[in-house]
Amino acid sequence: MIQGTARTALKTGASRFLSTPRVFQRTKVTLPELDWDFGALEPHISGQINELHYTKHHQTYVNGLNTSVEKMSELTDLLAREPTPQVAREIIALQQNIKFHGGGYTNHCLFWKNLAPEKQGGGQLPEGPLKTAIEKQFGSLDQLKTLTNGKLAGVQGSGWAFIVKNLDNGGKLDVVQTYNQDTVTGNMVPLVAIDAWEHAYYLQYQNRKVDYFKAIWNVINWEEAAKRFESEKILS
Repeated sequence: MIQGTARTALKTGASRFLSTPRVFQRTKVTLPELDWDFGALEPHISGQINELHYTKHHQTYVNGLNTSVEKMSELTDLLAREPTPQVAREIIALQQNIKFHGGGYTNHCLFWKNLAPEKQGGGQLPEGPLKTAIEKQFGSLDQLKTLTNGKLAGVQGSGWAFIVKNLDNGGKLDVVQTYNQDTVTGNMVPLVAIDAWEHAYYLQYQNRKVDYFKAIWNVINWEEAAKRFESEKILS
């Protein structure tokens, strides 16, 4: 049997535990650190473009995602108290913002990581499983570049092209085109992401976006792509 003082202590401790509020700290996404200076990709991508692209455009997606996630948390709590069609509609509308800004945030994080100055190996495909897979599927790296550039040129308005490892297809490589800030998800593992929005090239290439698509291959970080290719498991 629990004695009186012990029982009192247990009750006190239990009430203290139950009355102590649980504090959840909601962290926010931020811009990733770059592995190179803004001007390091010249002459293929100008320092001015990189600076504006990173500090203005990518920052906009960061801000938009954080704001949308905070608003979603508020609406979710509100729905629990007021389960009405009006609140549900607000949540549905907000999901579009999360999709757009979330895609913009994640796409650009990959974009910066899969770029590297030429003096740091940019444009050079190292020997290994990725190179073997490219040559087996496409014949050569140049053939893969041609296919990807065709996808990029086919983007009407704004969008992206991704070279992915398709785990649903035995780990084979695919080239996927998306619009706006749509991204690849599920079992398509992104290896390379190329931004086809005007803000990625217009200050330097103006309406000659095809020249931008050709030039960017000189600074693609194939070493990073190879790491992604080798680290992902193929579904059985």
